[in-house]
Amino acid sequence: MKRVEAPTLEEAYEKAATQLACSITDLEYEVVQYPSKGILGFLKKKAIIVATCKKRTKEEVKEKNDLPPSISEEESIATEIISAVKDELEKTEKEEIISSEPDAVLDSFFEPHHAESEEALVEESIIYDELALLIEEQLKELLSHSCFDIDIVEVDVRDNTALIFIDGEDAALLIGKEGYRYNTLSYMLFNWLHTKYELFIKLEIAEFLTSQQEMIRNYIKPVIENVEKHGRGKTRTLDGILVQIALEQLREAFPDKYVAVKTGREGKKFVVINEFNNKSHA
Repeated sequence: MKRVEAPTLEEAYEKAATQLACSITDLEYEVVQYPSKGILGFLKKKAIIVATCKKRTKEEVKEKNDLPPSISEEESIATEIISAVKDELEKTEKEEIISSEPDAVLDSFFEPHHAESEEALVEESIIYDELALLIEEQLKELLSHSCFDIDIVEVDVRDNTALIFIDGEDAALLIGKEGYRYNTLSYMLFNWLHTKYELFIKLEIAEFLTSQQEMIRNYIKPVIENVEKHGRGKTRTLDGILVQIALEQLREAFPDKYVAVKTGREGKKFVVINEFNNKSHA
């Protein structure tokens, strides 16, 4: 009997077959632990199996029969424990499969919600809280080296998104004319946090994001009316975070239509809404 660990079950089977000098089809195994990717790279689990070879020599069978009763009893107890663990893990695995939803990829900073088990949500919450404190300290350190007077930096991490709030005497300067500094900082933070922690972001400086969301909400009202009347439509070209806000609000307004960001000839971005394309292929 061999206890084998590997990143995946397939690798564990191959490793066990090599160690037992038999083919994978001849393996008799128990899965002690199923592999897991964890959350944001944390709490990863390897696959663990206990395996034997079905084709045993007569000598091996004889040796087993000659074992003292105490050893055979210990093996029997161990097998029962392994079987119980396997049943529990299979039950958990099935529940996770039933509760999970296929990942959806958005052309924005925003990630959709996914159904998760209560235990996974607790683990995720703990990890997110620790991650939020880490990012907050790093961001404070970064801004302390700037020329801007910023005295409030708060970070919360939820649903794979870092919610960042920055305020202070120079908040308006950090936003810049027409939000050009805001856009630059947003992209910089997104590239950092998505690359390192696989997080999306929502950045609020003073009440800039809130005001931009309200402005876009008013702007897209006639766009929504046009789509309701003709079945399709598009926005004008939008800069930076505005196109992301418009995308989010229009997807909320038309959940059954194809809503996506498109790029014009001059590199300008806009949002289109129609029913000619299947949303599942967006």
